Amino acid sequence: MKEGNKSRWRQLALLALAELLGMSVWFAGSAVAPALRAVWHLSGSQAAWLTSSVQLGFVVGTFGAAVLNLPDLLPSRWYFATAALLASIANALLLSVSGYSAALVTRFAVGLFLAGVYPPAMKMAATWFQAERGLAIGTVVGALTIGKAGPYLLDALGGAAVHNVVVSTSTAALFAATIVALWYRDGPFAFPKRPFSWQLVRTVLSIPRMRFVTGGYLGHMWELYSFWAWISAFMMASASAEASTGAPPVPLGTVKVLAFIAIAIGSVGCIWGGRASDRYGRARVVTWALMVSGSCALLVGVAFGRSLWLLVPIVLVWGVAVVADSAQFSAMVTESVPAHTVGTALTLQTSLGFLLTTVTIQMVPPVVDLIGWRWAFSMLAIGPALGIASIRGLHHLAASPSPPGTPRLSA
Repeated sequence: MKEGNKSRWRQLALLALAELLGMSVWFAGSAVAPALRAVWHLSGSQAAWLTSSVQLGFVVGTFGAAVLNLPDLLPSRWYFATAALLASIANALLLSVSGYSAALVTRFAVGLFLAGVYPPAMKMAATWFQAERGLAIGTVVGALTIGKAGPYLLDALGGAAVHNVVVSTSTAALFAATIVALWYRDGPFAFPKRPFSWQLVRTVLSIPRMRFVTGGYLGHMWELYSFWAWISAFMMASASAEASTGAPPVPLGTVKVLAFIAIAIGSVGCIWGGRASDRYGRARVVTWALMVSGSCALLVGVAFGRSLWLLVPIVLVWGVAVVADSAQFSAMVTESVPAHTVGTALTLQTSLGFLLTTVTIQMVPPVVDLIGWRWAFSMLAIGPALGIASIRGLHHLAASPSPPGTPRLSA
């Protein structure tokens, strides 16, 4: 094996580890929400905002970074390291606040700084890979997916003290900053830098390929975070409905562990999606993933309230498919825009997607109140359907010339 080949896999492993550690602070609010709810006498909605505020901070951070061209102006290594360090500090401040409002500010700050951790990591991985770029970015997102399942595992194990969760996640983010600062270097396919331009976002959005890819990504994000946020509640409601029929009750801990697995198994989908897209084409693979995940959103209601032997296989397939396409939308962006705009394009795409999730996550409870849990997830199939329609537009562009400096998009 050539040394260059060894180096790229070492750098990919480093980035995946750093992404997992750095993004762990995102979940600290979720993990300690029950404890803070008891101390501050919070409602369920207020407790949920401990997580939603991170989401909003991330949207503001990514949008601001895109407008200011930060991902294309700043060296990725130092951008990531600085952002991870600041996220670590903001997360640790949760231990010093005395009330709910101040806690929301610290959680918003965490999301704001994580805007410099997630999107840049995908660009950094792309500098080491061309032929296997889908696999590389899929690996980074797969590591992130395992981390996002963390709160469910903590909950299944009985939760943890606020101090322990906050200190451990802040320390993890600090390690992420250190790892990248000391050992990461851009690869041979680094993207060129360009002076600041207010027009960069407009340039990116003017590219038809970018618009179609972003449309598919928004369909994907419509479904993804609502699944992650509510699958545990759905499975607990299903277990309760099953028990009401006279079936033996399923231990609550078992349901929570299964919910953790349903999210964590998405890392398998990320790796599969990366390998398959490099072989069969990204547009084809994201369409497959959207079709399967959308079908699961419709089918899971059929299994609601029935045996876990029927429900769990559908949920696990959904867990794999729902995120299998995530990294490939990012890879498609790197192949759809001029090289000097890649960082801005990735950050803009991510910002729009997370902005949408702040709406769709909040849509689930009213739908549950209206029609119950059994068919509540059916509305999530709307996203994959619209995503597939958007991706089909790429086929009409396959023969058209690419923008100057743009690699050929794999359809």
